[in-house]
Amino acid sequence: MSDRIKQLKQFITEEPDDPFNHYALGLELLHIDQYQALDIFLQLSKTKKDYLPTYYQLGKLYEQLGKKEEAIQVVNEGIIVARQQQDLKTLRELNSVLEELNDD
Repeated sequence: MSDRIKQLKQFITEEPDDPFNHYALGLELLHIDQYQALDIFLQLSKTKKDYLPTYYQLGKLYEQLGKKEEAIQVVNEGIIVARQQQDLKTLRELNSVLEELNDD
């Protein structure tokens, strides 16, 4: 286990309600174990529904795993949250991902 992963797990222990720590751990795990990363992003999408970065990463991960329908569903959920938060940058990013998924 890398020092970065150990550090992130410690941060999660210290601040379990901070979604960024979970998100950062998921990003680190993408390079090592996509399914562990998937579990983290899924849990984060359920417990911190308003944390927008999760939707992008989870959608892209589903796409990489060949789960197009799940990717589309997650990205659409993220689009709804981005609209509610009036986060235009994330909304554009998610719409771009959705277009890519629909073009495939």
